[in-house]
Amino acid sequence: MTAGPATDGSARPWPVFDSLRGYRRAWLRPDVFAGLTVWAVLVPESLAYASIAGVPPVVGLYAAIPALVLYALAGSSRHLVVGPMSATAALSAAIVTPLAGADGGRYVALSTALALATGIVGLLAGLARLGFVAAFISEPVLKGFIVGLALTIIVGQVPKLFGIEKSEGEFFGQAWGVLRRLGETHWRTLLVGLVSLAVVLALRRWLPLVPGALLAVLFGIAVVGLFDLDERGVAIVGHIEPGLPALGPPDGLGFHDYLDLLGPAVGVVLIGFAEGLGAARAYAAKEGYPIDANRELFGLGAANLGSGLASGMIVNGSLSKTAVNGGAGAKTQVSGLVMAALTILTLLFLTGLFENLPEATLAAVVIAAVVELVDFAALRRLYGVWTERLGSIYGKAARADFTAALVTLAGVLLFGTLPGLLIGVGVSILLLVYRTSRPHVAEVARRGDLWLDAARHPGLPRRPDLVVVRVEAGLYFVNADYVRHAIENLCTDATRLVVLDAETSPSIDVSAARMLADLRDSLARRRIRLRIARPIGQFADALRAGAPAGHRLEVYPTVTAAVADLPPEPPRGPA
Repeated sequence: MTAGPATDGSARPWPVFDSLRGYRRAWLRPDVFAGLTVWAVLVPESLAYASIAGVPPVVGLYAAIPALVLYALAGSSRHLVVGPMSATAALSAAIVTPLAGADGGRYVALSTALALATGIVGLLAGLARLGFVAAFISEPVLKGFIVGLALTIIVGQVPKLFGIEKSEGEFFGQAWGVLRRLGETHWRTLLVGLVSLAVVLALRRWLPLVPGALLAVLFGIAVVGLFDLDERGVAIVGHIEPGLPALGPPDGLGFHDYLDLLGPAVGVVLIGFAEGLGAARAYAAKEGYPIDANRELFGLGAANLGSGLASGMIVNGSLSKTAVNGGAGAKTQVSGLVMAALTILTLLFLTGLFENLPEATLAAVVIAAVVELVDFAALRRLYGVWTERLGSIYGKAARADFTAALVTLAGVLLFGTLPGLLIGVGVSILLLVYRTSRPHVAEVARRGDLWLDAARHPGLPRRPDLVVVRVEAGLYFVNADYVRHAIENLCTDATRLVVLDAETSPSIDVSAARMLADLRDSLARRRIRLRIARPIGQFADALRAGAPAGHRLEVYPTVTAAVADLPPEPPRGPA
């Protein structure tokens, strides 16, 4: 039984249930204990994340079962827990809402169809070995996106916590709606919600191994039953259909509906894959085993396809539940299979227990789960990645990572999830192009056999007839003119030789090679020679191929060799 091509390019198939190979009997106990521990968190959070997606809470449980089993079958991580998550649940709501209108049945069907579309995209991307696409969402962009999404989720849950009506719109519209309706707060609902929130946060702070979300849920159910709070205005989840989900694609949708969802599904895959891959790599590094990005992409696709065929919602890897899984001692994906089995038992026998769950408690579980994602400290650290030298070279673009994170955060808060992500990726690419187009061109000076940056070593002597420079980047069409002008500006009337130390330029394209040939001719008209020293690998090959015929540049193995024929510098007179 196989799951796809080998990651090394050979015809060898991907193994299934890879984490179970060489399974030891001694691992069964920690795997089962970890499965029980994560199940206690998974059930209430799956119900809560389904509410974020705007679907009935039981849909979150429907999604968890096939996601856990199919990821264990196809994925490469021994610890990653896959299921409904806050970020992708919010994305689901943002994608489906404008397509479904006011039709509740169509809304649920489209949410399930989105999981199917996400699964198909993920499977095809994994088979096509597109795991490298995660690099297109930089960590600062993802951080800004997650912070913005977490704030949006929190403000969307606050009305349930206060027992007031939710306002439409993005973050600021919803926040203003909460402020306007504070006078309508239902105090019993708020009390239940605040106590539930305090239970989760307190247990997380002082007893992290205790499932605070589950205890908060049991508390909410208990107080509703004891004090008949549902008859006193406290909103509850209500009837949850017991039993296993219906299998197959959702009814009532046409081919065009799936086409409409394919584009947004690509964005869902990017976010889910980037977040899940980060969690998988973190625990793989800790335990010392490899992670295959292509198999992770395939595993994410399989989990979503299974969720969609089981009436579920979109899923992805969870950093928080993976941390619980690893902390509880999980050794393999047997822990995930245990979670799936316990979730099946929950659907068969325990759904009635959750019908009296207050929506305020569910909101508290969501807020507690995502409040840790509001990581302003990480944004401050990104802002601190700056020096005066970087500022002098790149200007405002010296804080490119912070700028990308901040723009993404603002985009999510102002325009929504997917537009905010696309804005962040676009700005990140623009800043990258800007910095690539303005590389640092350093003039270097000699100290013995070393050639050092003169700006960092101002005491080193420099000859007036010699300019030695190095470009701290590859040479491409986007920066060729900038580099040429920078070199020309370093030359004076006394300059007789320019040496480009190419060791710090790993590559060069045809446009930049022609630029160097043109620069050689331009300098020659000023009676200045141009030489290239220490060209490495691709640079040397492209330089030979890209320079015009008959215009070969002088190339030397070292900078010292390139300046060896300079006449001795005359002794300097007294100051």
